[in-house]
Amino acid sequence: MAATTSSPDSDSGRAESNEANSKWLDAHYDPMANIHTFSSCLALADLHGDGEYKLVVGDLGPGGQQPRLKVLKGPTVLTESPLPALPASAATFLMDQHEPRTPALALASGPCVYVYKNLRPYFKFSLPQLPPNPLEQDLWNQAKEDRIDPLTLKEMLEDIREKAEVPLSVQSLRFLQLELNEMEAFVNQHKSKVIKRQTVITTMTTLKKNLADEDAVSCLVLGTENKELLVLDPEAFTILTKMSLPSVPVFLEVSGQFDVEFRLTAACRDGSIYILRRDSKHPKYCIELSAQPVGLVRVHKILVVGSTQESLHGFTHKGKKLWTVQMPAAILTMNLLEQRSRGLQAVMAALANGEVRIYRDKALLNVVRAPDAVTSLCFGRYGREDNTLIMTTRGGGLIIKILKRTAVFVEGTGEVGPPLAQTTKLSVPRKTRLYVDQTLREREAGTVMHRTFQTDLYLLRLRAARAYVQALESSLSPMSATAREPLKLHAVVPLLVPGLSYPLETFVESLSSKGISDIIKVLVLREGQSAPLLSAHINMPVSEGLAAA
Repeated sequence: MAATTSSPDSDSGRAESNEANSKWLDAHYDPMANIHTFSSCLALADLHGDGEYKLVVGDLGPGGQQPRLKVLKGPTVLTESPLPALPASAATFLMDQHEPRTPALALASGPCVYVYKNLRPYFKFSLPQLPPNPLEQDLWNQAKEDRIDPLTLKEMLEDIREKAEVPLSVQSLRFLQLELNEMEAFVNQHKSKVIKRQTVITTMTTLKKNLADEDAVSCLVLGTENKELLVLDPEAFTILTKMSLPSVPVFLEVSGQFDVEFRLTAACRDGSIYILRRDSKHPKYCIELSAQPVGLVRVHKILVVGSTQESLHGFTHKGKKLWTVQMPAAILTMNLLEQRSRGLQAVMAALANGEVRIYRDKALLNVVRAPDAVTSLCFGRYGREDNTLIMTTRGGGLIIKILKRTAVFVEGTGEVGPPLAQTTKLSVPRKTRLYVDQTLREREAGTVMHRTFQTDLYLLRLRAARAYVQALESSLSPMSATAREPLKLHAVVPLLVPGLSYPLETFVESLSSKGISDIIKVLVLREGQSAPLLSAHINMPVSEGLAAA
């Protein structure tokens, strides 16, 4: 039995062949980058206005580490700053029209949105506080006056948490997590504080203010744990409008402009997708899914939803299901791929088996295989490359791939962009002297030629109308011109008159003895009148008697 071994040269040759057949260039891979985040916490933007796009990462900081805001330039970390709470989403937007037009960075974390300009803290927006539970407030007042002990306080707070519709404050939730020996010290420390109930931000995106341009001013749209959607003013950071949802939003997609017309789509924890419009404070349409959503992407006018049932679903903006595609593994995250040079928009879905599948509608365009399961995706301009795919893996790795400029995504037998026949060069003949002279003549006498053409067209229409009137007056037409006798004659043998319920038969005598066929003229007249109502010409065959002889 012979054993086969592969040499390093053959392995490197195979790798070069795979890269040559791929649509992507491997720009960077660092399995020890220590980046743990989600797709919603990735953003690409020209933060300094120098044409160099940076990557903004809201790092979760696993293993007890503090969450951090990281800004990457190429494969290296440019700046890094701590965050007070876990990040929920990151977005870049233009706040005003002032020069230079550098975008601001918004990072949603806990109940606040931290806004940075030039990577420096600029503004902090906090969600408005909510009224506390009155029963909870009364219990802490009793604890302040030492009328109940910590153990009784814990039992009554647990009862409120199970039955009350208004959730408990963070202070009470922390108290319920303590051990018995820690409760008394916690009560003594916090019993004098005012009970505050603060909601947190679950998702965030941007909405154009009044223009659809790429560099237009945008508003921030926030989804909160309190089942609300808030739209913030880009300059004053005041709440422009507030909308209510039946459940907590986890994914957001927007379209339109706030001052004109817009549509908000929210995927919620109850397994439903709600669609709201500018003039509605409550959802206008509802899409009920059979499983929990794991991603929401808008591709042109189609909403693409990934579910925990390992499938992608396409819906219209009114909630009608268009298609469903089954995945080979569970979907971990989703994002939009937009190749503006070819007018392509597609959805990227990262699967648990390490694949990243790219779909346009339900057609598979490409599959990117990663060494580990991908947990976050981002596609866009990075550095000075327009089409860059950035992925982070479950183990904290960073993968950067660049789409080849010659890459064309193919679905089945079709291609993205113009058809192949459009790229074929036509064998256009060379310009002759006659062609050039004719072109110059058309330029100089274009007005005269157009008038001559219009005159000939009018004359043609006039002659056609005169011929039609003459045919009606002389009864040359097979249709009657009078409304009293609406007759129509079909020139067939035997003679048939449509509209009558009885057959009409007649004999035609051949006057020639040569046995030839000829044309006869049939006239239909009204009794007592000499002008025919209609006439027809009939091709008569050879006479039966002469044909038999």
